[in-house]
Amino acid sequence: MALPEQAIDRVALYFRALSDPTRLRILNALRESERSVGELTEIAQCSQANVSKHLRVLADAGIVARTPRGTTTVISVADPAIYDLCSLVCDSVARELEKGLELHQALMDSRKLRNA
Repeated sequence: MALPEQAIDRVALYFRALSDPTRLRILNALRESERSVGELTEIAQCSQANVSKHLRVLADAGIVARTPRGTTTVISVADPAIYDLCSLVCDSVARELEKGLELHQALMDSRKLRNA
């Protein structure tokens, strides 16, 4: 099924939000449970301002939700289906890495035969 033209920009926004390692670390941390901004700052090992910037990108894409609780804000995944997409990509990357390792091993074996 082809995407309607008006959906293409929205899909691009979604994938741009997933294109940063810090945002992926945040999503990985949220896989276990919702977290405060402070917890995510520790996990991402960057400043609160930086984490807030990344959370804004993820929220604008509809990937995370913010819930005020007293003096803190709790962040959760807005749609757990995001992890289905992450698994699909991770499986693909793992297959590519495996192919690379097999090629590397074959080259190493070839060198050993030539030097024997």
